[in-house]
Amino acid sequence: MERKTKAATETFVYLFIVAAVLVVVNVIMVFFNKRYDTTDTERYTLSKGSARLVTEGLKQDLKIEVYATKGLAKTDVFIQDLTDLLKEYENATYKGKDGTVTKSHVHFTIIEPKTDEQKKAAKDAGLQEQTFTDRDAAKSQATFQKGFMGMVFKYGTEQDNIPFWPPEETTGLEFFITNKIRELRDTVEERKMKIGIITGKDELKISDNVIAPSQPGQDYNLKGIFTQYLPFYEFQDVDLQNGDAEINQELRGIVITQPGKDFTEKELRRIDQFLMLGNRSLTIFAGAVNIKPADASMHATLNTHGLEKLLDGYGIEMKKDAILDWGESFALQVQTQGGVQNLQVPWAIQAAPDDTLEADKQVLDDSFAPFFRLKQVPIPFASSLVVHKDKQPATHFRVVARTSPNATSDVSESIDMSLRTVLTTKPVGEKGQKVLAVALEPGCCDGTNKCGDNDPCKKGTLKSAFSGDNMGVEAAAESAGPANVFVVASPQFLANPFARSGNPPPMPPQMQMMGAMGGDRDLQMIARPYYEESFPWMVMAFKNTLDWMGGEQDLVATSAKLLGAPNLKYDIKKPDISDTDTPEDIKKKMEAQAEQKEALQSKVSWVLALLPALLFAGLGLLRWWRREASRNSISV
Repeated sequence: MERKTKAATETFVYLFIVAAVLVVVNVIMVFFNKRYDTTDTERYTLSKGSARLVTEGLKQDLKIEVYATKGLAKTDVFIQDLTDLLKEYENATYKGKDGTVTKSHVHFTIIEPKTDEQKKAAKDAGLQEQTFTDRDAAKSQATFQKGFMGMVFKYGTEQDNIPFWPPEETTGLEFFITNKIRELRDTVEERKMKIGIITGKDELKISDNVIAPSQPGQDYNLKGIFTQYLPFYEFQDVDLQNGDAEINQELRGIVITQPGKDFTEKELRRIDQFLMLGNRSLTIFAGAVNIKPADASMHATLNTHGLEKLLDGYGIEMKKDAILDWGESFALQVQTQGGVQNLQVPWAIQAAPDDTLEADKQVLDDSFAPFFRLKQVPIPFASSLVVHKDKQPATHFRVVARTSPNATSDVSESIDMSLRTVLTTKPVGEKGQKVLAVALEPGCCDGTNKCGDNDPCKKGTLKSAFSGDNMGVEAAAESAGPANVFVVASPQFLANPFARSGNPPPMPPQMQMMGAMGGDRDLQMIARPYYEESFPWMVMAFKNTLDWMGGEQDLVATSAKLLGAPNLKYDIKKPDISDTDTPEDIKKKMEAQAEQKEALQSKVSWVLALLPALLFAGLGLLRWWRREASRNSISV
């Protein structure tokens, strides 16, 4: 009995000490308002971009009023999470380059609307009263409650709101709060991030309805999405007028989308002139593969439309080819007489980061701002790029997207890209990894982060792409400050290629009441799964690119919060596809890879289910063994 009492006392003291330590640590964290976030995506920590926005980015106080109805388990948990997040905003600090520390301008209050006056104030502010449901699966019961779960933002003379936020959803909360603060600030201070879009070249426009399968009476395009949800970006059309017009110097950067007409040298000199001003950016979403819209035959011709003259001067060679990637591409299921088959579309590349690859072989650099923490990026109808660093010695060349090692290139003047052809085509030509996207920006010449201030690439300045007769376009020989260039050799990077080819052409205004007519049903059917898989990543990459162009790189970490927690990664070797493989061989190898992944997932599931129980049982056996050994060692 004495031994039992002693053992029980020791166990109690041990548990008490452990509990006391945990309590003390939590009290200290609460007292000093500190939390440590060990997640890869900083899920529980305010991003630096949000912190900088509410400190250096605001000139006066911003008030956030949260109208939240308590009483249900899920609403109470959400309110606590929201309170913790808003405390991060309220207590944020930002240390500038000069060492000065700026405190947050955000202040928030939580209001539980119980009185009629409080409910009226919430409705007057634009918040929406909703019915909340809390289900108890064990008792097969549900509790209903009406209330509010919205936020009112007040800055200067303006106010805005998030009318309702579902309490069961916390992913992306920081993203929407930060963007609402940014939107309100820009309204009050009359500021915009102005980005120019080159027009007048029969280009693919961000206002084209080529994102999803067409629906009668429905316009769905990239420009409309940004205008509605991210209005702090202002897009301005830039017509070069054959090179006679200068580009507006107020623009932070310019974007070139896939042209249908050739650029003249004078027009290219205008673009170069703009970059030589310094602190400007150029982004090109274009390649050599040209396919007409609403063309179900998907007949491609190769033409770089003069862009190669500009890029050559910046040290980026755009090849006149079409890339077919037999390892990283969009996969779809089709119904055949023999059942459902998994097929891959080799021209619809889906670049994804792979932790098993070395940096110089990485398929997608997800540390690069426009691709920051993205799980994949669609790069359809790509051409290959070649880097010539010697042409720009004062800037850092960064390859940010590549194909898999199983890619081939087609240099035919005319290429049939239709599904009927590519799904039955086997790889032809030498396989190898091709470069798809390149960025020029300040950094280390050797690509590391350990260079000193004397590294010439730290300047990030560009030499002019042209020399000789300036054709009346005056430009400096070198940019006055850092100048960024980003090239994605994909003509339909900002489009859904299946929708663009399968949707009917725009109807004349007098016939629009009849709805969309024509189009290719098969392509529109495939456009839907492509949209669901690729659209979020394309939009996020474009938004991040705009922030990168405008010098707001730290805001991309806030955007990454919209993506949620990353999935588990499985170390599975990708299938080795040879030149002699038939479509049936490729299919078998892809299915074998899928089976291998499924088997590994099953093993992981069993380990996660059994390991904790086995460890607990092992701990019990160890304690029993030690007690028995202690008893046997007792001498009478």
